[in-house]
Amino acid sequence: MISVNVFSEEKAWSKKLKNKDLFFKQICKAFPKKYKFLKKRVSFTVLLSNNKNIKKLNKNFRNKNKPTDILSFPLDKKFKVSKNKYLGDIIINYNYLNKPKSQDLNKFQEKVTKIFIHGFLHLLGFNHINDNDYSQMLKEEIALYKLVKLKSKLN
Repeated sequence: MISVNVFSEEKAWSKKLKNKDLFFKQICKAFPKKYKFLKKRVSFTVLLSNNKNIKKLNKNFRNKNKPTDILSFPLDKKFKVSKNKYLGDIIINYNYLNKPKSQDLNKFQEKVTKIFIHGFLHLLGFNHINDNDYSQMLKEEIALYKLVKLKSKLN
């Protein structure tokens, strides 16, 4: 069983996601069996952040002094699932995803879902350092998003 713990340090998230916990749990519920980790306890954390705070993290951990859309911090370099496993942390930037500000709620939630999937795959060891890794990760992201969209209430 996979579980996600959601925390927010940016009040604006509440304007777009009324029930943040449920939003991310529904995405995980729509994952295929291989990512549900049945008969195991797999968890990770999502921090809903903003430009200012994600910029600090990006500077401290990646030596890039600028905000970004998402950061993922896998607990282990090599992914190996065990009976009880903490995968790591995902930080998502509200300001980055809320552009343009005139976008409708569905578009915002679609962007959050796509970037969340991207971050989740990083926790599982996917990356995009070289072209081959990039194409594998992109293929998996697209497949996961299509499945989530089909199974969940995303339009």
